[in-house]
Amino acid sequence: MDLEKSPKRALSTRLIVGMILGATLIAGSAFAIGFAAAPVNPMPDSTSAEAGFSRDMQTHHIQAVEMSMILLDRTEDPAMRMLAEDIATAQQHQVGQMYAWLSVWGVPQAAPEPSMTWMTRPTLEGANHDHSGEDGGTAHVPGGPMPGMATPEQMAELETLSGVAAEKLFLELMITHHIAGVEMAEAILDRSTNRAVTDAARGMVLVQQGEIDYMNDLLDDRR
Repeated sequence: MDLEKSPKRALSTRLIVGMILGATLIAGSAFAIGFAAAPVNPMPDSTSAEAGFSRDMQTHHIQAVEMSMILLDRTEDPAMRMLAEDIATAQQHQVGQMYAWLSVWGVPQAAPEPSMTWMTRPTLEGANHDHSGEDGGTAHVPGGPMPGMATPEQMAELETLSGVAAEKLFLELMITHHIAGVEMAEAILDRSTNRAVTDAARGMVLVQQGEIDYMNDLLDDRR
């Protein structure tokens, strides 16, 4: 889709960026205060699982925020609007939180290695397990497509729809997106003892699994 012919997308993108930058400042201040009072923890380095998770989950969350903002332009349904607003608010806040972690750890925001590399590394127990294969998860290839991400074509299609059609596609895409987000959060729990990271990851699993269940109900109502 020609971006010059999509003023709503341009506006939404600017809004997303503004929200994320605002959350970054707030989360950065809060994290710095909490970090000073927290027990001493080894500082994650640039190729740590914590740094990889923080970078990749930012990318993952940013698309969820963008999808939510697109839907808000295309539905008047109160339940769908509340869901989209909740996802956008929570995930843009978490983007700011993860941006702040990288800053406090003194590692670059840009990854020194392909995305998803951290998910292929051994767990704390030493198992080289990336939530793929025997447990039905997605196999992760460093530098390959990030799990659960909507394609550019799917994002463009969402922008062309409205009403129930937009709601159905949003729910289908976001359920897939959330399932992968839960998988990523569980993967960092297998690989990290950093309190800030593991607390946030447990919260992501809890909230996003609840939203998956709710979105499946909403989708059933629209079939």
